[in-house]
Amino acid sequence: MTDRILEFLRNRREDGPCLVVDLEVVRDNYAAFARALPDTRVFYAVKANPDPRVLELLAALGSCFDTASVVEIEQALAAGASPDRISFGNTIKKERDIARAYALGVRLFAVDCEAEVEKIARAAPGSKVFCRMLCGGAGAEWPLSRKFGCAVEMAPRVLEHAHRLGLVAFGLSFHVGSQQRNPYMWDAALKASAAIFRDLADRGIVLQMVNLGGGFPTRYLKSVPAVKAYAQAILRSLHKHFGNHIPETIIEPGRGMVGNAGVIEAEVVLISRKSDDDEVKWVYLDIGKFNGLAETMDEMIRYPIRTAFDGDETAPCVLAGPSCDSVDVLYEKEPYFLPISLEIGSKVLIEGTGAYTTTYSSVGFNGFPPLKSYVI
Repeated sequence: MTDRILEFLRNRREDGPCLVVDLEVVRDNYAAFARALPDTRVFYAVKANPDPRVLELLAALGSCFDTASVVEIEQALAAGASPDRISFGNTIKKERDIARAYALGVRLFAVDCEAEVEKIARAAPGSKVFCRMLCGGAGAEWPLSRKFGCAVEMAPRVLEHAHRLGLVAFGLSFHVGSQQRNPYMWDAALKASAAIFRDLADRGIVLQMVNLGGGFPTRYLKSVPAVKAYAQAILRSLHKHFGNHIPETIIEPGRGMVGNAGVIEAEVVLISRKSDDDEVKWVYLDIGKFNGLAETMDEMIRYPIRTAFDGDETAPCVLAGPSCDSVDVLYEKEPYFLPISLEIGSKVLIEGTGAYTTTYSSVGFNGFPPLKSYVI
């Protein structure tokens, strides 16, 4: 929350929920990453928040961009990034999209199997590829599934295949889980990466890069370590496992870059109880899982919520969205404590919502419009 956001909301006259992002916070976050890891290139994960003004600011600051689609590549280019500052980081790509990215000048692609390597060899000959490895998500509030990445022992074979097909076997990548609160969780993956570097070097294939992925957190209800703590832990692991032969490194912050830069203003639509003796009230907001708060799924991300009644006595509440869908419940397994004095029509401020909110908002489920977004 910043004074600039509060001032903007005080002067706002429109109805409905909205996200407000403060660019000064994004600028500060980029500077923090650049200071903490000065020899590491930052590839902002566009999917976190692709607002043109966010991308333009980061491009002007020198950021590179991790993209998941041709549209995101085009957005990064429109923001001022040159193609050599763009990675096509999605391991699941149509061959025609690879060809389009190649035509736009992109030469860095993610893979996690031989079939994806073969598509790139046909559609983007001579390009650099890095192989994503599976990585445990212990310590992360939003652990990643097995959808992306291959087993560690398979990665050398994938990169060797790329080398045989005329591609540049450039490096490895992994992701330790989104909202990773343990700075030491990069160590095991770096140990595995160093072993693969040595193995392939013995076969005449010299890897050059390790993509450290994302996972850098933003603060929600729990405190998180500063970027400097992550940088120190990562640098120790790099020196421990690679010795004096430190590879090129890149990071892909998304949430850590824009999460704490945004606040959603929402409104209480209804407060009710399910029975006369129910001790838990239901509080319904005009925003829910389908309007931008999809990361409340399984109650993994618990956003801080501020109200005009903070400081009053609180009581446990179930928090839910406005749609006619029974899964549109934000917090029920672990009720959320809100002021007893909260009223229908009250505004609430949901903090830490600069990442993965507008991009998760539906186009018109139940007729509700997409989440409005303002960048200041």
